[in-house]
Amino acid sequence: MVRGLLLGGAVAALFAGALPAHATDPFDNPPPDKIIIKVATVNGSGCPQGTTAVAVSPDNTAFTVTYSDYLAQVGGGAPSTAFRKNCQLNLRVHVPGGFTYAIASVDYRGFASLQRGATGTQKASYYFQGSPDTASRTHAFNGPREDNWQATDETDWAQLVWAPCGVERNFNINTELRVNRGSSPASSTSFMTMDSTDGDISTIYHLAWKECPPK
Repeated sequence: MVRGLLLGGAVAALFAGALPAHATDPFDNPPPDKIIIKVATVNGSGCPQGTTAVAVSPDNTAFTVTYSDYLAQVGGGAPSTAFRKNCQLNLRVHVPGGFTYAIASVDYRGFASLQRGATGTQKASYYFQGSPDTASRTHAFNGPREDNWQATDETDWAQLVWAPCGVERNFNINTELRVNRGSSPASSTSFMTMDSTDGDISTIYHLAWKECPPK
């Protein structure tokens, strides 16, 4: 089901290309008009139907995705395919006319239980529908580990992937959790989650804004 989410806030007057030294910080002044984010589709083994929620911050600077069933596991009777889970999130982002946006940074959190010799990986890719530009980031974790984990993807201004001006293109986020047994005992269990026991762990996406060039 497509879900609409509204927010309001203020804008960064930035022209296309490099950020001028005197320009306003793109995170300080998001657009003043309402933005609507609709979840077009959610697909993947890490986000079964009904286990993912999206919310937008009231100041236009971020939106949050919360997962309640995102678990990659090896051992413990888990299926052989359970070592890798992924989630493809397809969003329709309606922005005020004359502006465009990019994902500037992303904070991921979860829990890892990795036996000695086992490894875990969190990966994410970001791209706009029909665009050849894809931004990808990978974070690795080594056992032994029995703790919460956190990873942040950050992108320099010059490397931001901006939504095309004047057309509406869906934004795709493909995340992945992977756990490898490595040299850990065959009878052991290792896993990684992108959630918490009460579902409160969230992934936060921070938005950058700029004005589109005049037509």
